[in-house]
Amino acid sequence: MQFIELRNIYKTYHIGDIDIPVLREVSLNVARGELVALMGTSGSGKSTLMNILGCLDRPTSGEYWLDGQEVSRRSADERALLRNRTVGFVFQSFNLLPRTSALENVMMPLAYARENLSDRQARRRSAELLERVGLGDRLDHLPSQLSGGQQQRVAIARSLINRPAILFADEPTGNLDSHTSEEILQMFKQLNAEEGITIVLVTHDAAVARLARRMIRIHDGVIESGAFVPGSNPAGSQQAVSQSAAGAQAIEGGT
Repeated sequence: MQFIELRNIYKTYHIGDIDIPVLREVSLNVARGELVALMGTSGSGKSTLMNILGCLDRPTSGEYWLDGQEVSRRSADERALLRNRTVGFVFQSFNLLPRTSALENVMMPLAYARENLSDRQARRRSAELLERVGLGDRLDHLPSQLSGGQQQRVAIARSLINRPAILFADEPTGNLDSHTSEEILQMFKQLNAEEGITIVLVTHDAAVARLARRMIRIHDGVIESGAFVPGSNPAGSQQAVSQSAAGAQAIEGGT
């Protein structure tokens, strides 16, 4: 079984008597340790799909298997526990607490973790992660005292504090200039290569998607294709390529 497997996922929102279908017959696989881009325009359904993959929401129908567990029918509390143990998130808007230092922002998810760390241990782990992302000299700085790129680095460190197996990055460079964006993307690539973290980049930007080993394209709630990016060194086999019920075209390339 793949690390992530979606089987015939539908998501429909109900507003009064109106049904609004957002995802239709979505099936895809992601292998452990892959770096994947989920690409689509605004309104394509990619954020809804990320919310399901990240256990923030559940589908109307279909199955979602995560690391061998079927999670789509779990309660909100059960999904929250699974998220905290398995999933990390990085968002476009950073989502840092404005009156809290970089160190304390990184520590925050530990308050909800099963791991019972002392305050000293939590501070040490947080400091090590900030050092890892190049902010070892900014531990006591507030978000307002940091540049946009530095704030995103704090957000990345925070997403790693519970040692997640998978990291979702939702338009992670949307508020950054091109030079800083490149630095952040290379950081994701390094984390994937050195730490083996499965990473899903959610983006509308083809330049960002090209960083990934594989692109999964979604349009109007339907997976259109899953292709290896030319010049990449994709992990896993052809079985890891995204497929839809209509039959997605799998194109294997790279070196």
